[in-house]
Amino acid sequence: MTESHPIAKRSFIGWDIGGAHLKAALVSPAGIAIKVVQVPCPLWQGIGQLDLALSAALDLLAAQEVQHQVTMTGELADIFPDRPTGVKEIAARVVAKLGAHVQFFAGQSGFVAYPQIDQYANAIASANWLASAAYVASKLQQGLFVDIGSTTADFVLLQAGKPVNLGNSDAERMQYEELVYTGVIRTSLMALASSIPFAGQWQNVAAEHFATTADIYRLTGDLEPEEDMAATADSAGKSLAETSRRLARTVGRDASDASQTAWIHLAQAFKQQQLNLLRRAALRNLSRDLIGPGTPFIGAGAGTFLVRELAQQLGHEFIDVSSLIKAESDHVRNWAGVCLPAYAVANLGLLSSASK
Repeated sequence: MTESHPIAKRSFIGWDIGGAHLKAALVSPAGIAIKVVQVPCPLWQGIGQLDLALSAALDLLAAQEVQHQVTMTGELADIFPDRPTGVKEIAARVVAKLGAHVQFFAGQSGFVAYPQIDQYANAIASANWLASAAYVASKLQQGLFVDIGSTTADFVLLQAGKPVNLGNSDAERMQYEELVYTGVIRTSLMALASSIPFAGQWQNVAAEHFATTADIYRLTGDLEPEEDMAATADSAGKSLAETSRRLARTVGRDASDASQTAWIHLAQAFKQQQLNLLRRAALRNLSRDLIGPGTPFIGAGAGTFLVRELAQQLGHEFIDVSSLIKAESDHVRNWAGVCLPAYAVANLGLLSSASK
């Protein structure tokens, strides 16, 4: 970094703007995570939710004189008629709120400024996975990077220090099972299985949005409370009693029809069904024969615990992505792992500014 590049002297905030949550990471000029936050951002309720989320995150970060690096998936929210429109409307709100020092991550094209949004809208759309994969690949030569969030799971093979994905767009990545629409908070349980073992029999699962994966991981104890931000399926509370009531509805019952341990066993059965979906995607990626047996699975996101179990099931080493992150404290490091795209895009911006 030299005097001729004043941007490199600033701290950076990386922003990952999703359709349910907004994540932001404040990173020092040395690439150290200072603070990482996640706030609700239910964009399907209106673009004004983004303004509220940006304000909340800025208040929590309390940073000044920073460079902003932005990636997003929020353009998929159904308030927008198409993805390019979503990118442009989100970018306009971001620039209005954050000011002039904003760059947008456009995947293979690097960072672009707001006047270039129209030209790069398709490249900007849903590119947060590539920011994360590029960061991890810079730390490890090979492995399978798996980021499981509230709604989706990303699978990216890393070889020779680079992501070697087959797909780039959401459509392509879904086709190759590099993007799987299953997550640990917002996924409806009816999407995991049409039948499930309960009370010694196979029980059909109601095709209704009665409960989500947050309910099962609340009962299994896998989900950290501070990550459990999304509204419940019935907009009720998150106590064990309320959680069990929602889970019971998926098999046509009331919570009083069985013991609490029965509902925990049901939650564990749903967990295994989700692991089956994730294992299928992992095996398909591994079948490309680009990495060796036992090569690490690198886990990120709120569902890192599932990546750990996948690695164990398939005989691979497991690495928590937080161990690859520089941070001021263990707490910040762990949150940077949960909110990896935000931390990664800040670091990529830092490297980009230093190389100019």
